[in-house]
Amino acid sequence: MPKPHEFLSAEQRDGSTLQAEEIYKETWEWLKKIGCAAKVSPQLLERYAMCSARWIQCEEMTNRMGFLSKHPITQKPIPSPFINIGINYMNQAVRLWNEIFQIVKENCSTDYGEVSPQDDLMERLLRARKG
Repeated sequence: MPKPHEFLSAEQRDGSTLQAEEIYKETWEWLKKIGCAAKVSPQLLERYAMCSARWIQCEEMTNRMGFLSKHPITQKPIPSPFINIGINYMNQAVRLWNEIFQIVKENCSTDYGEVSPQDDLMERLLRARKG
């Protein structure tokens, strides 16, 4: 497995560790298992892992702080900025996953019926909520 860059597991401002390295490793192991690891560039995997981890991070912040924030000037309620940021990261992660999966579809010669790492993202998010 190509060594992931250190920023994928960087310590965050709140003291937690970014989960991107775990996602990178899980996805690479899945690609290796189905025989497509050499076809997907490590940079594509890193971008996918980073976007997925940031999406999870935004969801955790939304759960922790709620759906509403105060406007800095008027002090009126506004939607939490983490919602839109999370949506953007989620959309980018889906686009990157589709790139990865297209490579798999074009190069994998066997049927694959098991769970993919993309399916595991929701499980990871649910586990993060439990603490």
